[in-house]
Formats: sequence, C-alpha cells, structure tokens
Amino acid sequence: MKHPEGRFLAGRRVFVTGAASGIGRAVALRAAAQGAVLFLTDIDRTGLTGTVAAIRDAGGEVGLAQPADVSSYEQMRTLAEKCHADGGAMDVVMNVAGISAWGTVQTLEHRHWRSQVEVNLMGPIHVIESFVPAMAEAGRGGHLVNVSSAAGLVGLPWHAAYSASKYGLRGVSEVLRFDLHRHGIGVTLVCPGAVDTPLTKSVDIAGVDKDSPAFKRVQARFKRLAVTPDEVAVAILDGMRRKRYLVHTSPWIRTLHLVQRVLPPVYVLAMRLFNRVADRALRAAAPEAGR
Repeated sequence: MKHPEGRFLAGRRVFVTGAASGIGRAVALRAAAQGAVLFLTDIDRTGLTGTVAAIRDAGGEVGLAQPADVSSYEQMRTLAEKCHADGGAMDVVMNVAGISAWGTVQTLEHRHWRSQVEVNLMGPIHVIESFVPAMAEAGRGGHLVNVSSAAGLVGLPWHAAYSASKYGLRGVSEVLRFDLHRHGIGVTLVCPGAVDTPLTKSVDIAGVDKDSPAFKRVQARFKRLAVTPDEVAVAILDGMRRKRYLVHTSPWIRTLHLVQRVLPPVYVLAMRLFNRVADRALRAAAPEAGR
C-alpha cells in the first residue's frame, strides 16, 4: 500500500463484521477517515445504522451496510455476492464480530460451548470462505484481519469455551498467513487483552450473579486494565500498515505471552496464582455465595 501513513487505505474496499459497536465500529470509523470505502455488517441493525450515519456525517464513504449473522454461512454468501456485485473483490477483510461466555466446566452449559464456536470461529470461517477467494482471484493483494483474544494466546481463568473458539481462529490465521502470501494477501492476528466494549457488559458468566457487589468489584478491576476500542482500532490499522502478523493491544498480555514462550515454568506459576485469585473473586459472585 503506497499511500502516506494517514491515508494508506484511500480508495480501498474494506469489509468489517461487528461494525455496530466496540472494536468493529471504531475500526470502521478509523478506516473511513483514511479514505476507505466501507462494507459493513452486524447482527445489531440499530447499532449498524448508527455507525453508517457517523461515517457519512464525517465525510466517509459506505458502499454497503447490511445486518447479518456471521454464524450463518448462507447469510455470509449472500452478503458477499452483494458486496462483490458493484466493484468486485474486497481489498481488506476484517473479522471483528464476536461473543463471550465464561465459566467452569461445572457451570458451562453445552449451549455456551456451541455458541462460542459457531460465532467466534465458524463466523470468521464463513467470512473467509465467502470473501477471500475473490481477493486471491482479483490479483490485487490485500489484507485479512482476524480478531482473536488474549484468550487465544494464554490460559485465562474460566475462559475454556471462549478459548476454544479464539485458539481455533489463531490456528486458522497461522496457516493462512503462509497460504495467502503467494497471493500478496497479508494476515494480521489481533489478540486484545481487556477492552472496554459493550461485550464486557453482555458477557454470559455461568454461575455468577452479575448484579452482586462481588462481581461489580471484579468488573471495576477489569475496567481499570481495559483499553478503549479506539486504541485497539489504532493498533489494528498500524499493524496492517506495518505488515505485522501478531498485534497485541495491552502491554501485560505482550509480556505474559513472552514469558509463556521463553520462561514456561514462570508462566505456569504465574497462571496458577492468577487462576486462584480470579476463581476466588468470581466464586464470591455466585448466587449461593450471598446466602
């Protein structure tokens, strides 16, 4: 991409999932400000309409915005056909949409495991199936961005179901970074730590009373560690521009991931301690704890 740093997406066709709020909305606004033509989707029709209005009010361009569920292969195929009908393949595809559920193996239900995989892993796969082959065939190169999580790098407490999907997306990305290289398509895997998005309020935590004072304390600690969606958007676009594969958005996750790789025994001790502290705090918010 040969545009100056502030306009390296000028004229590029950029597809973003999860664009109604959080990281998806922030990265869509940032990309529009850099001159991209946006193609947007989200399951939240009202939020998506708001993002489109914000982009256009700021002078940006939206080629298409349509509500859709990424977990539906048929909906993604139909949306891709509409996006490609006028102007052809995308230049950038960003898989941002996601959901979250936490819990222990004793409290997680089958629906939690299945929903995480259907939305967080199969959703991006549906997008990749529907949009990336056309990018390769167009021969213009481009970029694929997959938003995983710190839970796709390290063993965070109560994150087994969520990590099943996010580690899976990390694996897909690791293969595609090499498979797509011959087509000039770069791959960026984004692994945010704590991010203050609407997802933090809607996260389903099995066996926890989210209205309890104990949980409110955990939530307050999380927010102190969290970065904003806009900070994540800046990191994503900077990573793309620099052709980086792995993008962290939190210094503590970057450090923990480094310790995991170079000092495994220290990582194990640190995670065991973290697990005990987190487990104690979350169990204090269980309904039976208040009886």
